[in-house]
Amino acid sequence: MSPMKLCVPGDKLCSEEDCFPGTGVYQRHGYIYSALAGYVLKKNEGEKLPVISVVRETEAQLLPDVGAIVTCKVTSINPRFAKVQILYVGSTPLKDRFRGTIRKEDVRATEKDKVEIYKSFRPGDIVLAKVISLGDIQSNYLLTTAENELGVVVAHSEAGAQMIPISWCEMQCPWTQAKEFRKVARVQPEYLQA
Repeated sequence: MSPMKLCVPGDKLCSEEDCFPGTGVYQRHGYIYSALAGYVLKKNEGEKLPVISVVRETEAQLLPDVGAIVTCKVTSINPRFAKVQILYVGSTPLKDRFRGTIRKEDVRATEKDKVEIYKSFRPGDIVLAKVISLGDIQSNYLLTTAENELGVVVAHSEAGAQMIPISWCEMQCPWTQAKEFRKVARVQPEYLQA
């Protein structure tokens, strides 16, 4: 991605032969022009030509940063870690997909050696976590749930019902009364919606 430059509506950005048009632009007489005041973005997305777009300052991509609280969805688990897809940073939804990893030793602050991933998370769970290390192209963001306020906030039982937390390590299905182990988050009142 090239450095971002400012443009105003009507600015000639490039020839149609140099780029594919993306969002916030229009084509006229063989050239691509800006339709918005904002920043010019050129992205190579596996195409022969880069895609050129214009985004407003408020639409600039928010990235997960160290210390940020993120909302993510568990995509897979194994005995050593849980893989997640990061959906929100704080309360801001992300446009691009970011992957994260919650390692076994980052699930809780105490008794780290006794943690079992399958008793903490299941695929499909919605989890609040904190970013502890930034990712790059090849790797994921490293996340932790080692605080009382972090962990599973939404989980569904095998019967398909949204489960109710009954302790810091268990949730219960309201239909079948079956209990399942999870690393449950103690959700703070400011995050609850009436």
